[in-house]
Amino acid sequence: MSLRMGRIIQRSYWVLGATLTVLLAGAPPAQAHVKKIVVEKKVSPAFDGASFGAAGQYETLAGRAFGELDPADPHNSLITDIRLAPKNANGKVEYIASFYLVKPMDMSKASRLMWQDVPNRGGRITISPAQRNDGDIGLSSGWQGDNSGRTVPADDNDWVTVPIAKNADGSPVTGLVLGRIVNASGVDSRPMIVNANPVPYKPMTLDTTRATLTTHRAETMDGKITEGPAIASSDWAWAKCSATNPFPGTPDPTQICVKNGFDPKLLYQVVFTSQDAYVLGIGFAAFRDVASFFKYETKDDAGTPNPVAGNVAWVISRGQSQSGNFLRAMIHLGFTEDEKNRKVYDGSWPIIAGKRVTLNTRFALPDGAGKLYEAGPEGPQWWNDWPDPVRGLPAKGILDRCTASNSCPKIVEHFGAAEMWGLTLSPAFVGTSTEKDIPLPANVRRYYIPSTQHGGGQGGFNVNPPNAPMCPGPNFGVGMFAANPVPHTETVSALRYHFRNWVMKDIPMPASVYPTLANRNLVDPTKEAVGFPTIPGVPVHAPTGLINPVLDYDWGPEFNYLDGSGVRTKVPPTIKRAIKMKVPRVDADGNELGGVPVVLREAPLGTYLGWNVVAAGFNQGKLCNYAGGMIPFARTKAERDATGDPRLSLEERYKNHDGYIAAVRAAAAKAVAAGFLLQPDADKLIADAASSNVLSPLSSSR
Repeated sequence: MSLRMGRIIQRSYWVLGATLTVLLAGAPPAQAHVKKIVVEKKVSPAFDGASFGAAGQYETLAGRAFGELDPADPHNSLITDIRLAPKNANGKVEYIASFYLVKPMDMSKASRLMWQDVPNRGGRITISPAQRNDGDIGLSSGWQGDNSGRTVPADDNDWVTVPIAKNADGSPVTGLVLGRIVNASGVDSRPMIVNANPVPYKPMTLDTTRATLTTHRAETMDGKITEGPAIASSDWAWAKCSATNPFPGTPDPTQICVKNGFDPKLLYQVVFTSQDAYVLGIGFAAFRDVASFFKYETKDDAGTPNPVAGNVAWVISRGQSQSGNFLRAMIHLGFTEDEKNRKVYDGSWPIIAGKRVTLNTRFALPDGAGKLYEAGPEGPQWWNDWPDPVRGLPAKGILDRCTASNSCPKIVEHFGAAEMWGLTLSPAFVGTSTEKDIPLPANVRRYYIPSTQHGGGQGGFNVNPPNAPMCPGPNFGVGMFAANPVPHTETVSALRYHFRNWVMKDIPMPASVYPTLANRNLVDPTKEAVGFPTIPGVPVHAPTGLINPVLDYDWGPEFNYLDGSGVRTKVPPTIKRAIKMKVPRVDADGNELGGVPVVLREAPLGTYLGWNVVAAGFNQGKLCNYAGGMIPFARTKAERDATGDPRLSLEERYKNHDGYIAAVRAAAAKAVAAGFLLQPDADKLIADAASSNVLSPLSSSR
């Protein structure tokens, strides 16, 4: 983008901000809101009648919230295509959002803290027993309205029903959609999958001359393509086919059938025109308004009581991975304040999420997770205003809108190594120029859990590593190394304890802990800069070439590159550049430095990787998306000498089983003292180490 265009966007951004301020100051009370709630299933008592601490028994209420939005209200007007959505007699845009409320039966025993959890691809969330013991309230509510896979309305998931945009004359709004199929073979047809759910859009016509099916022989991490043969329109079909139902098969707009079958050496990419333009950005407003209803209202318009009325003093929104990206986008777009200008969220916890979900665009694909041609890192990934000279964008930050409306929550974010290597986290720390650490604002705490895979591993102390992971994404491949077992569980429990106190009692969290340029723990993603050791069985260049960079896409002139909103007219986009990335430095074992203390990382049984390598298939030798890995230590010096392993063996480190227990005890004490491990969890970890097979006389060598 040119400097001139960047200045134009900057001026437009500030004009919009000034307009919002004036409109909000003088706006009459808004009429759009959650108009009605319907509780469709109540279980009381729930959880098999169990009692939880002083809060006692709990009950669950599952139902739907019926809401409407004023498309002209500045709280909603930035929703892409909301003015093209069908409207009711009052000129409002309607939606239906599912919800699942978990609450004490006796609300006088509630803590008055409500966690609003963001479902990941429709998966309903229930607060844990520990949170019920605290007397907390749980709310899981829908936001993803693309009506695909687990976001199809059902009784046991969470979803939102949103309208489809239409032009003023009633004609469909059309646009281009991309679908990809990888590691497919044989004559069976294949669906188009985005990470975990089917592509939610269908072609306008089954005429294959109105779409293109191309192939790739290879793709690099920085987006360089080796083209394969194009597939003639006569040689494929929108159809379901198999060996018993051969090409051209049975017409089906969700499947692709190739005349001579799929070649597993090729990636297949289809671009087609659809007319199913869901106004998906409504999901932000629906999520906001459902929380606002349960926090502030006593009853709906029909007189149905709010089941937690008067008992919610604080709301913390919480989401993991895709759901955490949703929270970052929600805050950035200003959906922290409701239409009555009330602050909705007292806290927000985007977990293992360093970018923003792609929701507020026409024909959005919110299930994307950072693979090629998947949007999300556009605009600021950082909280404070910060320059973006590489992409030619003005200095902006995620907190701009909530700062203007005085509705910013207290924010906790935590990440692991997989987010650095596979999920484009680096710019959140150092921007696109990677020259300086971006300071954190006073309302944000950041914690980096070193040497961990996405969401953490299964934990435990076991000399036999877990099986190799499947690489995230449809048919992407299998990892070369065992899965990474280093957990997030105990660290997250401690953070939750401190976050409650920060929100409810204003007791400060532990200071932020993460690798930085200043402490020399954030470096270039090369073997030499990272200091990664040469380990037998690991590709000699690793981890050089295994970073997933932010790709600066050209989506066309109707796309808002600051907000990640609008209309993408170039599909697939051209790639202007790959943004330079940084990753944490490692110690002599290959384990990361600069993060919070974690017991298994401090008393290691191997090298714990935030990356893995695809073992076979189209992506062989590439980054295994955001899976982690583990390379165990040898048991004895003789074993490691036999392979040339430079890392000390278990016996050299710990001598014997008791020595390992002592190492775990010391690591636990360190984590407790720093505030990142609760004492009951520390006691359990020490007991688990004592009963483990690490250098146990009864365990056999590998």
